[in-house]
Amino acid sequence: MSRWLTEAVPRGRIAAFRTVIYLFVAADLVLFTPWVRTRVSVPGDLYQPLLVGRLLPLPTPTPALVAVIFWSLLLLALLAATGRAPRLLGWAVCALYLEWMIIAMSYGKVDHDRFGLLVALAVLPTAGRARHGDTTRTEAGGWALRVTQLAVICTYFLAAWAKLRFGGLDWLTGSVLARAIIRRGTDLADLIAQVPYLLIVAQFGIVAFELFSPLVFLLPARWRLAMVGFFYSFHVVTIATITISFAPHLAAMTSFLPLERVRPLVWARRAIGRGTPAPTSADVDTLPAREPVGAGADPAPSSDQASVVGRPAGP
Repeated sequence: MSRWLTEAVPRGRIAAFRTVIYLFVAADLVLFTPWVRTRVSVPGDLYQPLLVGRLLPLPTPTPALVAVIFWSLLLLALLAATGRAPRLLGWAVCALYLEWMIIAMSYGKVDHDRFGLLVALAVLPTAGRARHGDTTRTEAGGWALRVTQLAVICTYFLAAWAKLRFGGLDWLTGSVLARAIIRRGTDLADLIAQVPYLLIVAQFGIVAFELFSPLVFLLPARWRLAMVGFFYSFHVVTIATITISFAPHLAAMTSFLPLERVRPLVWARRAIGRGTPAPTSADVDTLPAREPVGAGADPAPSSDQASVVGRPAGP
């Protein structure tokens, strides 16, 4: 079990995942949860902190407190996305974002789509330093990704458990999706709703998909990526029909992907290089001799997570 939890991954994947997560935190403040800043206009007696807010305890939000958290978190998240001081900046971002979420969710509504993101922020500082494109492998980074993956899948499984616990079988056969379409449905959802019994079938499908989501860990690497692709397509349909976004969850789910292959800066340099003039014969004569392919190269790792070259793989 411990070997599975700490299965080594390329450091380049950790660097890319770290950039994705911290850039999302910055985007979240500006695009998805700027409304948290309006909470300071609500009377303080309506603030009912979550259990963690009562245990610490944390102060009642004030305009000054929320403004300090917002600007500090925005700056630190952008700095952390560069990979510098991963522990210092990582722990700071984790603490500030946790407080940001406690403020957001202490007025009566708690969103379950941020669990995976919060876990990712908590474990990323333990992964240590990592550079984009680095193919050396790290068990600490593998543990950070695996724990995030577990949080992502627990979000699905526990969501199904909550549906059946509080809604019972009526959740499966009731009008849950019909009410959602009436409240916030799109034109596409209106078309789907006209098909008899399709919404009931969809409700059974949603619960089945969530209950069986842990099977993703039992699949071979290639099929695991295909199943994660299905997860993403499910959320695309959700947004397109009932306009519910799970953006924080989708960011955390990139922990399943071979992100070290995504190198936009390298691709941009290559694209620019294609437009440079070809070397002349004089230039070719002065070029240094190239070493034979494979000379001095390290042997390729035998694990199925070798992901820079070869089939897709991931923890």
